[in-house]
Amino acid sequence: KAYIIELFLIPMKKLNIGCGKNYKKNWVNLDYNKKYGPDVVHNLDNFPYPFRDGQFDYIYCSHILEHVEDLFKTLKEMERILKPKGILHIRVPHFSNGNGYNDLSHRRFFGWFTVDQVLDGYYNQKFDFKIIEKRFNFLAEGHRNANVLFSWFFNLVPKQFYERFLCWIMPVGEIELKLQKI
Repeated sequence: KAYIIELFLIPMKKLNIGCGKNYKKNWVNLDYNKKYGPDVVHNLDNFPYPFRDGQFDYIYCSHILEHVEDLFKTLKEMERILKPKGILHIRVPHFSNGNGYNDLSHRRFFGWFTVDQVLDGYYNQKFDFKIIEKRFNFLAEGHRNANVLFSWFFNLVPKQFYERFLCWIMPVGEIELKLQKI
């Protein structure tokens, strides 16, 4: 994992998209809601984003993509502001996550193969990303102990089998991915 070595050589420019209460020190924190005190106030449904091309080495996007109006434009914009070989770290709710249905602002849910289809051009869109890491998390971010105890199972079971037969019996909380811009 070459990008890990690079982390220690050059200070990275990192963006926390949709930071909410999760303000990260030494990052650029973006949110549409001023009350959280982000560094940049911007609605992700307004294009272009207020950043130059290739400005960031790392973009963290936790539980944001299910809210945006146009997923493809949003991903294109993230691709635009990410440097070549930069990392886009995504966390999204899995479709079996019952808690996700309580939020009326959710426009979509994700399955194990959703991002693969997007990157493979299934929707007549072309993106310059490759998946370098992908995993199920039993619960969403912030539940480390439960994730350590249970997530190994969800990542061990064949994904087609899990999503076809087991996900409604033992739902998973989220899918976590790291994409590298190519």
